[in-house]
Amino acid sequence: MLSNLKRDIPRLLSLAGPLLVGQLAVIAFGVMDTAMVARYSTDDLAALAMAGSIFISIYVGLTGVISALAPIAGQLFGAKRFSEIGEEVRQGWWLSLGLSIFGMLILMNPGVFLSIANASPEVEAKAILYLQIVAWGLPASLAMRVLVAFHNAISKPAVVTWLQIGGLFLKIPLNAWLIYGGFGVDAMGGPGCALATVIINWLWFLMMLVIVYRGNFYQVFGVYEKFSQPNLHRIATLLKLGLPIGLSYLIEVTSFAFMALFIAKLGTVPLAGHQIVANLGTVLYMLPLSLSIATSTLVAQSLGADKPTLAKEIGWSSLIFTTTLCVFVGLLVWIFRYPLLDLYAPSADVRSMAIPLFLFIAFYQIFDALQVTSAFILRGYRVAFWPMWIYAISLWGVGLGGGYILGFNLTGNVPEILQGAQGFWFANSLSLAIAATFLITLFKRTAKRFEREHPPVEV
Repeated sequence: MLSNLKRDIPRLLSLAGPLLVGQLAVIAFGVMDTAMVARYSTDDLAALAMAGSIFISIYVGLTGVISALAPIAGQLFGAKRFSEIGEEVRQGWWLSLGLSIFGMLILMNPGVFLSIANASPEVEAKAILYLQIVAWGLPASLAMRVLVAFHNAISKPAVVTWLQIGGLFLKIPLNAWLIYGGFGVDAMGGPGCALATVIINWLWFLMMLVIVYRGNFYQVFGVYEKFSQPNLHRIATLLKLGLPIGLSYLIEVTSFAFMALFIAKLGTVPLAGHQIVANLGTVLYMLPLSLSIATSTLVAQSLGADKPTLAKEIGWSSLIFTTTLCVFVGLLVWIFRYPLLDLYAPSADVRSMAIPLFLFIAFYQIFDALQVTSAFILRGYRVAFWPMWIYAISLWGVGLGGGYILGFNLTGNVPEILQGAQGFWFANSLSLAIAATFLITLFKRTAKRFEREHPPVEV
């Protein structure tokens, strides 16, 4: 096992490093939105929490469907079937167009989701405007996700990372201008974040199109070699894997999104405190997520090269390394919880509401690392159906259902420490532990079955 770790960890880090930087750059968008809007008004922060939760739920579910391209193209890359990858990219764009239309219709009509929060008319109006603006960036964003999956599959994530870093530097002045106003533009508050994001999404996509068109490295894939009509067979293959992945993403994200909507019933201050801590938790999640994406790429490429034993060993190396790293990060978060909270400069009442929630961020790091790594290993094997059900039962059933019972003290005897937002966070941590247990078990069985059905080629 030690020799496997020495072999696999450098490969994981070489891929995960650019992925992590890029993911942090994108997540920094949300951090800046939260921090800058928090200085504008509490109502705008509450509206951002609600609208952001709804948008992320829709967006992540749709990008999950698109992400099916990564393991499919990764296996093709491992098998050196390069020209087929270009066709998969073209079909991925057709799929992204259809998903964009579907997503925009939802974002333009968010009333049914916002009614759950029972927010004030002022907050709800700001949330609706945010969603209607950000909807116009969805076509570019999903088409860009096709190219992101393509670059991950061929082990070239750094190309995307540089664009994401550039977008981050543009996001800062755009946010400041549109949120607070100036130079002839009225202050927009929270919805200004949405407009800044739309502008950057379109710039990202157009720049990436040019990079792939002009780069010599990409010619072997033939992405622009011809125009392809929608191929129902290839799109169906993407959907067969992508829909369970998208639903898994949706379940995972909505377990947090609906936490925000339910916590909104407790008042604006608890919601604002939850938003800050959830935002920090999202930043921390980028570490295991980046390592997991890298793991999925290496697993898929190994399987495509007909090396199932290597795929299994890479999976176990990543589980051990990622979890150990995240335990260390969790400890650091707990130790430095007060300086971290100071970065958001919240009001005193929001601050007192947020502090107890830091314990849960530190606590669930181990379970979060185990579940996300296992899930992405399985996606490298192109296994997504059963993980979807594992997420549904654990995250929705135990996480949201249990959180609702604890948070609102439905039984009448819930300890005070587990009531309110703390109850939702405790139940969510427990649900991640349950998901991790079942996903690891499924990985072990899948790896054994795959080795049995696909005898490895001796090298």
